Amino acid sequence: MRTLDAGFAAHIAQGETTLCHCWKLVRVDGAVLGFTDHDRTLSFGGTEFVPAHGLDGSEMPSRLGAQVQTSEVLGVLHAEAITEDDILLGRYDGAAIETWRVNWGDVSQRVLLRSDTIGEIIREDGVFRAELRSAQQGLNATHGRVYQGLCDAALGDGRCGVNVAAPAFRGFATVTGFDDPYRIVVSGLSGFAADWFGFGSAVWTDGRRVGMSDGVTTHTRIGGVDVLGFSVKVGDWVAVGDTLTVTAGCDRRFATCKAKFANAVNFRGFPHIPGSDFVLRHPRNQDALDGRAVVK
Repeated sequence: MRTLDAGFAAHIAQGETTLCHCWKLVRVDGAVLGFTDHDRTLSFGGTEFVPAHGLDGSEMPSRLGAQVQTSEVLGVLHAEAITEDDILLGRYDGAAIETWRVNWGDVSQRVLLRSDTIGEIIREDGVFRAELRSAQQGLNATHGRVYQGLCDAALGDGRCGVNVAAPAFRGFATVTGFDDPYRIVVSGLSGFAADWFGFGSAVWTDGRRVGMSDGVTTHTRIGGVDVLGFSVKVGDWVAVGDTLTVTAGCDRRFATCKAKFANAVNFRGFPHIPGSDFVLRHPRNQDALDGRAVVK
C-alpha cells in the first residue's frame, strides 16, 4: 500500500484534480527521455517531461505471487523523441521506465506508480506499442555459475582481468564495402592476425549505428582484405566510410585463454570436467589411467 504525502492526498480527495501521467525512460546507453500526457512540459527530478500527444498508458492488472505484471504504452512516433529507426536498431530494448502520477499544478505532489523494463515493441502505421514488464521479470534471468568446460567470464571484466584496451587487443577499422547484410569489408586491421577479432565485439563510432555495440562472429582475411561477420544485419544500417572500434574475441576455451591472452591463471571455466561423450568412450591400451586429467 502506498503512502501519499498529506498535500497530495488532500488534492486527490477533493472534487476536482489536476493529475497527469509522466514516464521517465532510461535507455541502456544512458540516454534519458521524459514524456507526459499533459499539454505542457513538466520538470522534476532533473528530467523534463515533454508532451507526447497521443501517448497513452494501459491499465495494469495486479497478480499474486511472482508472476510478471505487464502493461503497455501506446503512442505516435515523434521525430524528435522516439524514432522508428531507433526502435528498429534496438536502442530501446531493455530500457528502464518509471511511471509517475503527478499533480501538474504542483509537481512536488507526485507518486511513483511502478518501475518496469521495456519488453517487446511493435510498430505499425506510425504508431508504437511498448510492452512494460514489472521487476519480477528479473526472476527469469539466470543467476549463479554453471559448471562447464568453457569460461563464463566476459572478456575484460573483473573476473577475467585482461586489459582489452591494450593495443594488442583493440583495432580501429573503416567500412570499405559489403559482402552481404551480415558481413562487411573493412580496412585498418592488417596488423592483426586473421580471426583475431572472431567472437569479439565492435562499437560504432559514427554513422546510423553510432554508440551501439555488436558481436563479431567471424574475422576472415581473403587476398589481404579483412571481412567481419556479425550476428545481426549491420549492413542495412551502415555505409562506406563508417568507423568502428573492434575488440579481440575469445571463444572461452582454456587453450585460447592461455595462448592468446596469457591469462590461464584467471580462466573461469572447468576444462577438466568430462563431457557427455566421455561416458561412451571405451578404454584404450595407450590410456594412462593414473588419475591425471582426462581432458587437455
